[in-house]
Amino acid sequence: MQYSTAKIEREINAQGMEYEKGSVYDRLCKLTDLRSVHGKRYELAAVLTIVVLAKLCGEDKPLGIAEWANHRKEELVKLLCLNWRRMPHHNTYRRILAYKVYEQEVERLVGEYNQQGKQGEVYALDGKARRGMRKKDEEGHEYGLSVYDVEQAKVLSQVEVGRKENEISKAPQALKSVEISQKVVTGDAVHTQRALATQILEAQGDYVLPVKENQPQLYKNIQSLFAPEYPKPGFGKIQTDFLTAHKVNKGHGRIELRTITTSEMLNAYAAWPGLAQVYRLERHFQWWRQGRCYRTSCEVEFGITSLTRKQASPLRLLHIRRTHWGIETGLHYRRDVTLREDATRMTVGNTGKVMASLNNLVLALIRQAGFHNAAQARRWFAAHLSEAFALLTTPFSR
Repeated sequence: MQYSTAKIEREINAQGMEYEKGSVYDRLCKLTDLRSVHGKRYELAAVLTIVVLAKLCGEDKPLGIAEWANHRKEELVKLLCLNWRRMPHHNTYRRILAYKVYEQEVERLVGEYNQQGKQGEVYALDGKARRGMRKKDEEGHEYGLSVYDVEQAKVLSQVEVGRKENEISKAPQALKSVEISQKVVTGDAVHTQRALATQILEAQGDYVLPVKENQPQLYKNIQSLFAPEYPKPGFGKIQTDFLTAHKVNKGHGRIELRTITTSEMLNAYAAWPGLAQVYRLERHFQWWRQGRCYRTSCEVEFGITSLTRKQASPLRLLHIRRTHWGIETGLHYRRDVTLREDATRMTVGNTGKVMASLNNLVLALIRQAGFHNAAQARRWFAAHLSEAFALLTTPFSR
């Protein structure tokens, strides 16, 4: 861990706890508390700090968080300068997360905090189903759409989209709150929309997007461009400007060969905002066991980008497109498997939405502390509570 070299501004709360401006705790203190003054026993910032600390140390459910806090009462009282006679009941955490805090404020807090410091080059745009929020006999899932800094492993913006089909209309809102100048935005084919491409270009960013049948004419044009040629006798082949690059990856019993071919021939013809290149990406997979290949597969993807050949060679485009999937392994997988988001039932009020935002914060803090393995980091913080607390009260830089 490295402390920021910027000028440090310290604050002291009413209980005498010292923290730095711009820290997570400082931002939690500014959240709107929806509880009435009468009967308010626990400070909102302290309760949410305990929730984040418990999640950093390996607890995910309200009951587990409450028990974790009870077992560490003396240390938490000392760190947070509390005058509580007892720690909150697990139902207190449930009520606060469900009804007593605005989920939009928590989402904004996490996004603004994560936009500080060093930023990566590729921002992935993708939605995630929140299966833990699904109620009995309810059809479908609610989705959250995230803008994810793949290289720095942190969520820069997150918006609620409701059903999956609403991602198209919510994507501009998700990008609006993020500085994307000189960045490359990637996404699924559902986000290959003219309006979104225009918004990215107007913000001085670039895009790399796959094309499927949801853009039928563009898809047909790219498919025809890269179709194999069968010239008639006496006629030569049509001259093309194709550039090709290959990349092989091995690991976990699988060999992956990726081949990308790019062209500028559709730039004027396709009439797509900012189009600089189109590409055809072919992936060949081989699965090996005990020295023999037992399964193979092949898939082809077509796509577009606003990056010129001078800005992005075929090999760089190959890297950017592969980088996009970091949102699945670095964010969605960790939230589901490490933080058990989908397995935790959060069906009451805003609980699921607030906990999803706090999960984004926890993963960013873990990376900020220098860990690349989230499960390992949680085990370490469980044995070093003061270090976890320092993450919330002192801004760090990488």
